[in-house]
Amino acid sequence: MAFGGGWGGGVGVGPPGAPVAGLPFGGIPSELQAGVDHLLADEPEHAEPDVVFSQNGSEDDGHQLTLWRLLVRYPRMLASASVVIVLMSVTLQAGPLLTQIVTDHGLNPHHYHFSVVVWAALAYLASTVIGALAQRRQVEVTGRLAAGVMNDLRIKIFTHLQRLSLDYFTAEKAGVIMTRMTSDIENLQQLLQDGLAQFAIQGLTMVVITVVMLVLNVKLALITLFLVIPILTLMSLWFQHRSVVGYDKVRDGIANVMADLSESLHGVRIVTAHNRQRRNVVHHRNVVGEYRDANNYTAHINAVYGPGTQLVGILGQAALLAIGGVMVAQGSLTIGDLFAFFLYLNRFFAPIQLLVQQYNTYQQGQASVLKLRTLLETEPDVKEAPDASELPAIAGEIVFDNVAFGYDPAIPVVHDVSLRIAPGETVAFVGPTGAGKSTLAKLIVRFYDPTEGRVLIDGHDISTVTFSSLRRQLGVVPQEPFLFAGTVRDNISFAHPDASDAEVEEAVRTVGLAELMERMPQGVDTVVHERGQSLSSGERQLIALARAFLAHPRVLVLDEATSNLDLQSETKIEAALDILLEARTAVLIAHRLSTAMKADRIVVVDEGRIIELGSHDELVAAGGRYAEMYATWSRQVDVASESHR
Repeated sequence: MAFGGGWGGGVGVGPPGAPVAGLPFGGIPSELQAGVDHLLADEPEHAEPDVVFSQNGSEDDGHQLTLWRLLVRYPRMLASASVVIVLMSVTLQAGPLLTQIVTDHGLNPHHYHFSVVVWAALAYLASTVIGALAQRRQVEVTGRLAAGVMNDLRIKIFTHLQRLSLDYFTAEKAGVIMTRMTSDIENLQQLLQDGLAQFAIQGLTMVVITVVMLVLNVKLALITLFLVIPILTLMSLWFQHRSVVGYDKVRDGIANVMADLSESLHGVRIVTAHNRQRRNVVHHRNVVGEYRDANNYTAHINAVYGPGTQLVGILGQAALLAIGGVMVAQGSLTIGDLFAFFLYLNRFFAPIQLLVQQYNTYQQGQASVLKLRTLLETEPDVKEAPDASELPAIAGEIVFDNVAFGYDPAIPVVHDVSLRIAPGETVAFVGPTGAGKSTLAKLIVRFYDPTEGRVLIDGHDISTVTFSSLRRQLGVVPQEPFLFAGTVRDNISFAHPDASDAEVEEAVRTVGLAELMERMPQGVDTVVHERGQSLSSGERQLIALARAFLAHPRVLVLDEATSNLDLQSETKIEAALDILLEARTAVLIAHRLSTAMKADRIVVVDEGRIIELGSHDELVAAGGRYAEMYATWSRQVDVASESHR
């Protein structure tokens, strides 16, 4: 049997002029094929990436995230950047000193020396060229340094997110998490690429200028410093305190904007169906307004600090001019010294203005570091034990040993559950919504740990084995199947990427996907839209079942796996499940009793407790809760049958 575009590797080309409605075009247009072949011919071989993932993190994960720790991973580039920054700070400040030499020694009416003017001009030119070359090198090095640090940080954050437990993603908004990976890291990139270098250059420039002014005239330098520095220090302390608060609000504001946007985009069908567009716009305007207010606050403190420091600088220059003029008149200061001093003082205040601008970047970067640090310091609630052992090949016995659990420890949802599921047995959990059925399934695959008791598989407490060895032998089909960007084949072989064509074909046949593959332009190599939106919910569930089948698990957990299927699809699934569950331990979370009736035993759960246990016939004969559920279901089936006659 052929499946659309066949089972060959690579990207197939669909028939021209025959697009299938609702499905994306995944092939290469014929007019572009030659160019693609040319690019592939020159494509180098790429080795398998050397990535080692540890559930407990790497050795340096215990260290607090700081800017310094990010930078010291690149000592050569950091040293190179430091050298060129020092070189720039020194060479670019040679101008006023050379002006003083020319004024006092080259252009003195009593001792005119043209050679001094020439040599000073050449030195000025040389210092400018050296400074320009150093600046070029600084931009290059800091750019590479920022790129490397950002690459490491993105991988570090992403890897940490892979380790976190499900409760973190349940409690945190997706948009906030996306902000950590996008906006916060972009702020750091701007800081590392230009901000820190400029911060160092301007700070070092002020030091160099201060030293030169002290050499030129100690008295005038001390007057200037004691007159200006205390005022600037007080203003800077005020700005530092206010900006920390302001930029933290800015980071929280953009996170809320991203979270609201993400939620609206993911729920766009519900928004449209319930005519919520206007209210959503109003809500988003309020969220964006809070972000705007946070930015307005930072703009206000910048507006006070920036012009304030500029005013202090101008007043300082005026005081220097008056004091220096008196000293020249008294003969204790030369004209050249006054010129140089005035030029240096002007340059002394210029870095202050630049530092104000860079300090804004620094504060934004620090706010981002704080957010990222908080994320990295978040520990998963479900941890792999340091001495965890490998779980050997299992037969599939599952035991709940006096298990209790609550998502909030103060509010338990499962109470004192004890149950043994034999190897190869199929057990269905039924009960009202919120009874705790899905929670028990999540405890089996160790998405959560019990607050009391143990869950054992083949006698092994699952909290003492490695995650990889446990989940390698478990298969999970959730109520809402998730398809990743890529082809149908990619999604089916998600847990077994090296699966052969024959294995994928077997999975397709087993779960009843063959007819769907025939309709697709390229069979299993057809690209699906994001989250599988081009497919129906039933088709997505079938692919999820095929994914679980191909993983060859010893224990299979199906959480409402047939709840999104129509009757025709459900019939296919029921037939597929008979094959899929054969010789496997299976836990079915079922709302539809037609699925539960196929189980060897049925567990009736209510308010987190097991209230009935037995086969379908036994429970119906007992006349308890399950018998009531079955009677209600039977009446609904009879009514549905009558309506279709």
